Amino acid sequence: MDEDEVLVVTRPRAVQQLSDAEEEEEEEETEEDDVDEEEEDEESETGERGLHPKGGPVAIRRPAGDPTIIPWAREIGVDPQKMHVMQTSLFRMPEEEKALKALNQPQPRKRLLLTSNLSRKHSRDSEGEGMRADSRQRASFAHDIEPEPYRPSRKYARVDSSASAFAGRENAYVDAGLAFGRSFRVGWGPGGTLVHLGDLCSPTGSPKSTANASTIKLSTIPLVAGATTDASAQASRLLAHHLSNTVIEEDADGIPFANPSSTLTFASFVTQFPSTDHSFEPALFRLGHALFDPIDFRLDDIPDVQMRERVAAIRRKAELSKWLRTAVSSAMDADLRDQLDTKWDCTVFTLLSGYQIERACDAAAEGGNVKLASLVAQCPGDVDFRADLQEQLEIWRHERIDAHISEDTRKVYALLAGVADTLQGSNGSGVEQCGDVDLASGLDWKRAFGLQLWYGLPMDAPVAEVFQAYDALWKEKLASVAPPVPWYAERVDLADSIWKLPSQPQNSDALYSLIKLFADPACNLSAVLSPFSFSPAPADYRLPWHLYVLLSRCLRIRDLADRDTSVCRGDTEEGRDNEEDPVEGHSPSADLLANSYASQLEQLGMIQEAVFVLLHIEGSAGRARVIKELLTRSASKLDDWVMRGLVGSLKVPVSWISEAKAVHALDGGELYEAYQLYIAAGLYNSAHDIAVLELAPDAVIRQDLLLLRELFDVFDGHPVNGWNERGKVFLDYAHALTRLPQLRERLVQGGGALDADETAELEQLSRSVPKLISMLPDVLPDRTNVRHTAAVAEMTNQLVRHLDQVRPLAIAQAQVRTPFFSDATRVRSIHSTMRERFLRTVEVA
Repeated sequence: MDEDEVLVVTRPRAVQQLSDAEEEEEEEETEEDDVDEEEEDEESETGERGLHPKGGPVAIRRPAGDPTIIPWAREIGVDPQKMHVMQTSLFRMPEEEKALKALNQPQPRKRLLLTSNLSRKHSRDSEGEGMRADSRQRASFAHDIEPEPYRPSRKYARVDSSASAFAGRENAYVDAGLAFGRSFRVGWGPGGTLVHLGDLCSPTGSPKSTANASTIKLSTIPLVAGATTDASAQASRLLAHHLSNTVIEEDADGIPFANPSSTLTFASFVTQFPSTDHSFEPALFRLGHALFDPIDFRLDDIPDVQMRERVAAIRRKAELSKWLRTAVSSAMDADLRDQLDTKWDCTVFTLLSGYQIERACDAAAEGGNVKLASLVAQCPGDVDFRADLQEQLEIWRHERIDAHISEDTRKVYALLAGVADTLQGSNGSGVEQCGDVDLASGLDWKRAFGLQLWYGLPMDAPVAEVFQAYDALWKEKLASVAPPVPWYAERVDLADSIWKLPSQPQNSDALYSLIKLFADPACNLSAVLSPFSFSPAPADYRLPWHLYVLLSRCLRIRDLADRDTSVCRGDTEEGRDNEEDPVEGHSPSADLLANSYASQLEQLGMIQEAVFVLLHIEGSAGRARVIKELLTRSASKLDDWVMRGLVGSLKVPVSWISEAKAVHALDGGELYEAYQLYIAAGLYNSAHDIAVLELAPDAVIRQDLLLLRELFDVFDGHPVNGWNERGKVFLDYAHALTRLPQLRERLVQGGGALDADETAELEQLSRSVPKLISMLPDVLPDRTNVRHTAAVAEMTNQLVRHLDQVRPLAIAQAQVRTPFFSDATRVRSIHSTMRERFLRTVEVA
């Protein structure tokens, strides 16, 4: 049938010419504009179902003016009705024949039929909007339409292996890219290994050389920052503490699962670092302790709940202030060392930027300004104190006295007055010219935030207001206020890092992110756990993973954005105390986080630690799969010490380890060891495949019947796929070759007579052995394998030889046809058959 025809099934009495009205109607339909194409499609659909749109008789519709509309029977003078009945009864209709042929041919792509409620006027086919079945119309310009979620179009689709261009070319080693195209796509391998063709380059760069399709390259991408020894020591320290506070037990599916205890807090991690260590990592856990750890403020005696919460907020702010004072001390001391030759007012301001009130007071007194020292001693002061100083600053500005005061002295007075952003100058001219002063100029982001915390806002102002005040300043792109860049962006010694870092960091410091998490209830963990916030390595997920476990699964402070909230998470005190179900909804990001950190540990060779991290994956099936894959990739490293740790501490089933070792042994050609390991793992199907395809042929060729029994007796009582057609065949073969010589010996000894049981057994063997011979080619079907062919030939010849000795006519009567009969076996079988027939003829005579 042509593509432009619409075939409609007809009734016998409806084969007649269309009326003139119908022809005119069809001509009008063919001349309509594309706007009415939907009506034509609707009529076509109705016609294909064999129903007329108006419910009348059904006829074959063809384009107007088609000469074939008059049946050919009428042209030769035959009754059309009679011809149609004969055609239907005796022959296949031409329409049916065309339809059947069309089914066997690839169908052309059909145009998507748009429903009548879709508007095509403003659609753009290049973007696919006019073809979407869920396109919507707005009732009027006053009604907005919610934007639909972005669904990227798939330009490529996975095809079956049989339809792939790589099928049958697996051994084309001349073109390795073609031979391994499906196996070695560009992607990540174990331990940060990247498999690719050609050279690696950035999206905007160009490769140094062209890709050679015959050369597959393996590049190891480091997943940690710094030396691997330091990274291993840091990861081992934190994970050992994490393991000591984690309960590992089986879940409902019998898969081991790591359940962190509520005793795992930021404070417990702080104890893992020396008190003198003020680097980024301990500072991170100390900040988490100040903001999120449960602290007993001993407020139970206060009956007013609001008062209790207010006091608790002030105490929490005091903990934050204490942490910040320690965190900025190293930067403040570095500035003091650089300012040894500067004046006393600069020293006082530097000390105040680190909230060193006592030292700043002493510095002012030593500089000869006792009155200022007395004011510094009252810092931060109450509302009246700040108001008086602000009034004094306004008088100096109005009378243009500030032009005669040093800039650092003005900064000190501004801090004491509660001005933490910009101190306005009198802006006079000539000698009295005095500009504005940015107090945060030259300070790092932590001290700029500290100015707002210690001086800019009142003591009882919540942390959220302090955070918003600093956040608004640096987001205004003021050059004087430092943005919260990560710690490594402030260090010059990381300029030679292996990672090419952007000149302007795109991520905020993890310390800033923790403060934001505390100050902003709408902030989730997905927004603060970027690796670039913690390390210059873009794939370093060590600290993000620990923070996720602490904040989400232990303290229940906040969670990832993609957590399934269909089950309500315990936000109340009762829900937090309930540890029976620590994770109520699934989060794919949480599993990805654990998987990424485990990849780092795997690259460092820390297999036990990687398995421990993977035990935190929430889905049982996914957890078992990734752990098994990790064990398989690391099977060569699974010595006795590692196995004791995996089985004893992490409760990993021994069968998983045996399976991983079996795969490794099979890859190394240790077939019998792989067979034994699969048996130990309880994977009888895999062990059965090795026994049938690899071990049994060698045992048959060596005529080792005892080994055959040992290989297949272990499967007794265990369900194995294809047991009767594969493994049992070898047992039957060993049984036949054992019993047939014994029965023959009994025949000789008994003068050709056997007892009833032996006679029945011999008859059964006479029937089963020919069937066994016919099954052998299917048991070992690989004709390209010389061992398989030799084993089938050996088994066939041995069975025929032993059966001919006791029942010469059994093979001939069974009419066994197999290409594995050797010439000697055929001659011997014919000789035995003819001899048996001759003896029977003699007996009859």
